[in-house]
Parts: sequence; C-alpha cells; structure tokens
Amino acid sequence: MNVIEETFAWLISATTWSATGHDLLGRSLEHLQYSVIAVAIAAVLAIPLGWYMGHTGKFSGLVIAVTGAARALPTLGLITLFGILLGIGMVPPMIALVILAVPSILAGTYSGIQALDRAVLDAARAQGFTTPQLVVRVELPLGLAMIIGGLRSAFIQIMSTATLAAYVGAGGLGRFIFLGINTQNTAMMLGAAVWIMVLVIAADAGFGLIQRLATPTGVQRLAARPEAVSATSR
Repeated sequence: MNVIEETFAWLISATTWSATGHDLLGRSLEHLQYSVIAVAIAAVLAIPLGWYMGHTGKFSGLVIAVTGAARALPTLGLITLFGILLGIGMVPPMIALVILAVPSILAGTYSGIQALDRAVLDAARAQGFTTPQLVVRVELPLGLAMIIGGLRSAFIQIMSTATLAAYVGAGGLGRFIFLGINTQNTAMMLGAAVWIMVLVIAADAGFGLIQRLATPTGVQRLAARPEAVSATSR
C-alpha cells in the first residue's frame, strides 16, 4: 500500500472518527472553534478602527504599515514567544492568531468604507442623515461585501495556521500532524493535512456565498455591465 492509499485509509477508518473527544470530528470542532474565536476577537478590534480610518480618511498610511508588518511576522515565532512568556495552553496561540487575523480585517474594512462614492455620502448628509444613520444605512450596507472579504481572508489564514496551536499543548487538528511527525505515521500526518485543506476550501466557499449575498443587487448589476461603469466615468 502506497502513501496515498494509506492516507485515505486513515481518513476513512472508523478508528479515526471513533475516539471520543480525540477523534477527527472532535479535533475539527476544536480547530473551528479556535479559528472563530480568533477572528471574532480580531474583528472587534479591527472593524471599528478600519471604519474610522476609512470614514475620516486619516491614518491611511498606518493601514499599509500595519498590514505589511503584521503579515511579515512569523506565526510560529510568536506562538513560541508567547508560550515561553505565558506557558502552554490556548492563550499563547490565540494571541498569535488574533495578531495574524487583524491585518486582513483592517484592510478589508478600510477599503470597503474608503472606496464609497463621496457623492453618495454627501447626498445622505444633505438629506439630514446623522453620523450613526450614515454608518448603519449607507456605509455598512455598501461596504459590507469588502468587510466580509477581509473576514474571509482572515478566517482562511487562521484555519490554515491554527494547526500550530498544538505546538504549545493546545488542541485542534495540529495534534494529528505533530503526533504523526513524532511517531513517523505519515498517513496520519498527511491525512490531517488533507482534511484541513478540505475544511479551508469549504469555509472559503461559504464565505464566498455570504460575500455575494452581502453585495447589493444594484452593485452586482453594475459590476456585471462594464460598459455601464465606463459610461458613467466619462
């Protein structure tokens, strides 16, 4: 039996799915939980900041600097550093994952708000919209697709990187990968990697659908007619 056959045999084995709490399903739920929590915390931090920057036009250079610098940080190095400072467990990798998720969400939110047509915002102001009304009824609906795009990018990054949580004693699908490396069980290691890719693709497809549904119908129609865009720009 070759490596590919052994990998898929491990994936479909009843043993792989039957160990309560430590089976592939249980670890998958842990992995998703870590990813959701990290992205949620990052969203709470990054979306208001990105909205403020996009709304006011201030600190645009900071968005570029932060996103570039944060994406260059080595995640494994951060996890190791926080593991040394805070000990093993979920807290060190969670901090690292939040830091990794912030740039994409910040950039998506900033771009979604900053790209709005100023004439639309001025018209809303002329009709007597207050700032909260402008945010809720104009900026968020029109910028929501790009905000979700930032969340989509962040979630995919986090799901792919959350395997490293097992490096400092946390759970998730990384447990299978590190256990496979330590025991020289190639089928387990590759099987877990394949399953992570399946989950990432499924999550990306789900976010893609949500992003499409969040795009206003008028914007979709305009995007589908490039000649209309070029005509209005003349």
